[in-house]
Amino acid sequence: MVSTVNVNGLRAAARKGFRAWLAATEADVVCLQETRCEPGQVEAGVLDAPGWHVLLAPAAAKGRAGVAVYTRAEPSARRIGFDAAEFTDAGRYAEVDLDGVTVASLYLPSGEVGTERQAEKERFLDAFLPYLVRRRAEVEAAGRELVVCGDWNIAHTEADLRNWRANTKKSGFLPMERAWMGRVLGEAGYVDVVRSLLPDRDGPYTWWSYRGRAFDNDTGWRIDYQVATPGLAARAKNARVERAPAHDQRWSDHAPVTVEYGTR
Repeated sequence: MVSTVNVNGLRAAARKGFRAWLAATEADVVCLQETRCEPGQVEAGVLDAPGWHVLLAPAAAKGRAGVAVYTRAEPSARRIGFDAAEFTDAGRYAEVDLDGVTVASLYLPSGEVGTERQAEKERFLDAFLPYLVRRRAEVEAAGRELVVCGDWNIAHTEADLRNWRANTKKSGFLPMERAWMGRVLGEAGYVDVVRSLLPDRDGPYTWWSYRGRAFDNDTGWRIDYQVATPGLAARAKNARVERAPAHDQRWSDHAPVTVEYGTR
């Protein structure tokens, strides 16, 4: 079982309820994004939680980005970054090798139209797609599988956000971003695992703005994905978004996305 969630700052999430969620989860792997911390900045019992092996990849820019991978089993290998020097120390990507599968945590830049943030996002997209193509070939040639979990910051289709008409010119739902996601799931041959299991419904949304009543009205976006090689995707048995029961019980503006995979 694999879970992924953007914690919107691990230190704050730990105070609000992440520690209790981690202690209760049945997941074998937990991928985090937007950790925004260094190892010594987090209270005891979070990055050294009993029963977990943790890879933390903070960003060189303090207080920004950051990803982590928690695993019950000790990984045989750990890697930070991918084939792009600009993003090696950006806290955007890390992966671990487990028995027969590589699990990655991704925090794709959010972007903002007309700013350098959007230019950064587009550079990331240009570099990351070739990496995904090459990485799939490598893992499959070795008889392994790959799942890239995380905050992709792109709603792929109209079913992936509530108010899609109002967001067609905003980062996260731009035509070029949606087309890029289509290439990941098309020519690169990956599978959007949750959508493959839940093909005929809107959402389930994974992020809701803290503004207004977005959470209460379920006015959300589905931007958190588990994107897997076809062999692993075929083993997916069920998927769920662990949406908090109420607004005041949230410990992030995202909710965990959890998928149960069967064995080979």
